[in-house]
Amino acid sequence: MSSETTKKNIYKMIEEENVRFIRLQFTDMLGTIKNVEIPLSQLEKALDNKMMFDGSSIEGFVRIEESDMYLYPDLDTFVVYPWTSDKGKVARFICDIYNPDGTPFEGCPRYNLKRNLKKMEKLGFTAFNIGTEPEFFLFKLDEKGDPSLELNDRGGYFDLAPTDLGENCRRDIVLELEEMGFEIEASHHEVAPGQHEIDFKYSDAVKHADDIQTFKLVVKTIARKHNLHATFMPKPLFGVNGSGMHVNMSLFKGNENMFFDEKGDMELSELTMQFTAGIIKHATNFTAITNPTVNSYKRLVPGYEAPCYVAWSGLNRSPLIRIPSSRGLSTRIEARSVDPAANPYMAMSVLLASGLDGIENKLTPPSPIDRNIYAMDKAERIENGIKDLPATLMDALVELEKDEVIKEALGDHLYEHFVEAKEIEWDMFRTTVHPWEREQYLTSY
Repeated sequence: MSSETTKKNIYKMIEEENVRFIRLQFTDMLGTIKNVEIPLSQLEKALDNKMMFDGSSIEGFVRIEESDMYLYPDLDTFVVYPWTSDKGKVARFICDIYNPDGTPFEGCPRYNLKRNLKKMEKLGFTAFNIGTEPEFFLFKLDEKGDPSLELNDRGGYFDLAPTDLGENCRRDIVLELEEMGFEIEASHHEVAPGQHEIDFKYSDAVKHADDIQTFKLVVKTIARKHNLHATFMPKPLFGVNGSGMHVNMSLFKGNENMFFDEKGDMELSELTMQFTAGIIKHATNFTAITNPTVNSYKRLVPGYEAPCYVAWSGLNRSPLIRIPSSRGLSTRIEARSVDPAANPYMAMSVLLASGLDGIENKLTPPSPIDRNIYAMDKAERIENGIKDLPATLMDALVELEKDEVIKEALGDHLYEHFVEAKEIEWDMFRTTVHPWEREQYLTSY
């Protein structure tokens, strides 16, 4: 469809839906959604890529003397928010960030993912398809409208109402998503009380990263209407499972899934093994990107189903990489360590770069680990060549610095600004006196 045809369809939808405001949305380095809202009268200017904003005020963008940045709307991302007022609805475009000279801004995470996809295309692949499983918690709001730590339910895995009191909220989220064009595959209560999961259909990497960001916005917005706070914080509560965002990945050439080979071992292609080997090789190094907060490492501990050891298997769920049993077009590998605090554009970039490194260098993965790794002691893990994931954000940053493939996948701008921001985050955490310390030491010393 041509650009002009797309524009005509957009204007038609704007008229039919009584859209009055347009949000030009983008994502900063930390994965936070940002937007510039404009009245409908400024839409033509925005569609001509002439809408400017101050990039110096955005985390990880530019210095104040380089502040002018331009928003280039992606016409294919136009959608009307169904929950907005009938007196005048709000629609949005997802944008790429450009410099004043018309070149793409290297600190734009969305552009950076597109840059990595071009490398994939040079190797002969046409699509990096992604399907994610983002989990979240629902907490009640207090009398001031602020999030409390009181859960909305005491449900467990796949529970139904009345145990799962979040069911109505989750159903409304699904309805809103479907109205926005999402194809929802499943929604259910997760393992921990107050924890939920909604799975939507796989798509190419850029669209899926866009969808993750839209999904988060919808979940938080609809939860608020139910007097609830939705959080994608990886580990909001001690003693229960944290929230992950498993990432299912496959490479396509046209309509052919290159991970499927009916004559291969386990009906998997040699490319699948090479891609898996690349993920395993770089896993400890990309963890700072896929698990980017201090809190992320409270989830990556034994006993709560989150992977904390680098291994793969086609049978059990304790390794970092699992190969689900589906074959044919659904053949894929699943990276289980990623959490929903990750910037999806950056996370997909480093996962893709890792897998392509395995393909380019024809790497061979270690033997699969088809037994429960959590039941192994350290000596057994060493004997089986199983490495531990980093235990803290600082450990992860040290590992990130060692890996040129991952650094190149991020580009200099994102890498340098990300490390700077995360070192500050770690130092703030390290120097803060936490309640646990006072409970343990205040009366003992």
